[in-house]
Amino acid sequence: MIHKIATPTPFGVGDVNSFLLKGDTLTLVDTGTKTPEAHEVLKQELRKLGYSFNDIEQVFVTHHHPDHCGWVEAFDRAEIQGHAYLNYWLSRDPEFLERHDRFYEQSMHEEGVPEEYSKWVKRFRRSVKLMGNRPVDRILNEGDELPGHPGWMVQESLGHAQSHLSLWNEREGILIGGDLLLEKVSSNPLVEPPFIEQQGRPRSLLQYNASLTRLLDLPVKTVYGGHGGEIYNAHELITGRLTKQQERAMKVFEMIKEKPQTVYELTKRLFPAVYEKELGLTLSETLGQLDYLVSREMIEETLDNTGVHQYAVC
Repeated sequence: MIHKIATPTPFGVGDVNSFLLKGDTLTLVDTGTKTPEAHEVLKQELRKLGYSFNDIEQVFVTHHHPDHCGWVEAFDRAEIQGHAYLNYWLSRDPEFLERHDRFYEQSMHEEGVPEEYSKWVKRFRRSVKLMGNRPVDRILNEGDELPGHPGWMVQESLGHAQSHLSLWNEREGILIGGDLLLEKVSSNPLVEPPFIEQQGRPRSLLQYNASLTRLLDLPVKTVYGGHGGEIYNAHELITGRLTKQQERAMKVFEMIKEKPQTVYELTKRLFPAVYEKELGLTLSETLGQLDYLVSREMIEETLDNTGVHQYAVC
């Protein structure tokens, strides 16, 4: 049995969903944002269901973004479960955080972002103060069964985050999908450092498209998403989202046909009203469309003599 608990966030996306999953083990999927308001709502909603924080035996975290992992340390008796990448954030791994900042410094240079925006490097840490601060107890991987819940399998579903995991129950046709597929909006495939530095920059949009496309081969009846309501037409929604993404990419292609451009130059054109306020999101969106076009050999990526990437029609 699945019970949804919506808690408030300070972000534009609005409320975030947690799910209480009953089985041989009492499991909470995601924990909301680390704010007093979210803590109180979570406590009250669990109480309505007859439980307290101490009754939760395990917490499964879909990904490391603060609205999903904020209150992990509130569950003292629970085992914290998630992707190995999640542990970088919940343990506040100092080597990773240093590597994280270096990654964005390099990325912004390669994207042609002016030096005046260098303050954004620290902002890319995604409100660490709103994240939980307790290491992962059990690393879960693709194909693992969720402990205490026969039939619930872990799926790696990267793209929106490099730590993203979903839970799939084939017999029931149910996916607890975090931010993989949302009812009202399309998730942002965010540019993030790789799990292993030597792997190089993940192609987040290509990962995300592959994670969505995978669902088209599964008998999905219901998706419980991280925000908004349940989804009962997953295949139709996914097909529409992938089509719209291709249309956005073609808009970028038409711009590049005019002349070679950088990620930053294209971002300013695509998002003239919001790029300065939402630089991280808009750069990620633009870079994703460029990765898509490069993967289809419609454009090519080159380096100029300053190390800035230029994109031109093949």
